[in-house]
Amino acid sequence: MTGGFESPGAVPTSALPAVVARVTALADRLGVPHAEVFDVARLSAASGVPESVVKALLSGWPAGEPDVQARFVQRLDLLRRTRLKPNGRKYTQQEIADGAGMSRQQAGALINGDRRPTMEHCDAIQRFFRVHAGFLTAEDPEALASALQHTEQELLQQLADRERAAAAAADDPLERLLQDHGVRGIAWRAAQLPTDQHRDKVAEWLDMLLESVKRPEF
Repeated sequence: MTGGFESPGAVPTSALPAVVARVTALADRLGVPHAEVFDVARLSAASGVPESVVKALLSGWPAGEPDVQARFVQRLDLLRRTRLKPNGRKYTQQEIADGAGMSRQQAGALINGDRRPTMEHCDAIQRFFRVHAGFLTAEDPEALASALQHTEQELLQQLADRERAAAAAADDPLERLLQDHGVRGIAWRAAQLPTDQHRDKVAEWLDMLLESVKRPEF
């Protein structure tokens, strides 16, 4: 039985293709490389899904571990490899047991797959490693969709920041100048002038422009 392991608010399996499509569209709009937003190692660490399964799911192939206990063992092993102590070492079975409020024997049996975890075990270990509810048990497509939703939110924030900057530049003559030509572009054009007198004229003109632009005071 796996029903007892469902977590509230889990992302339906069918959501993955839609999330992938939205992230792809946002990345294209922002000019972010697909290899960056769909970085397999990063998504694996964020979701707990093995890299090979992440690759298959992103390619549209059905994949993932159907048994909840096997997923639990996979995800717990990944946590121990990626969520390390400040000294860079893995948490020991005893440290996990102490942090999760269980005996060392219980922790060892769970880590080795010799004991079927309960919801209480999952919740305690997730709190210890500071990961979200359902990390250890969510189906692989759901877990990957949740990780990609975080990427989607980051891209949406980038898009909002870019649009705010563009709106501010539209109201500022100096910002428009810098956007159109850039500091290096202006300097390069000035360097092409034949004499210092001509370059002084450019500097004088820029000084006049700076004086005329009244930025809002906050």
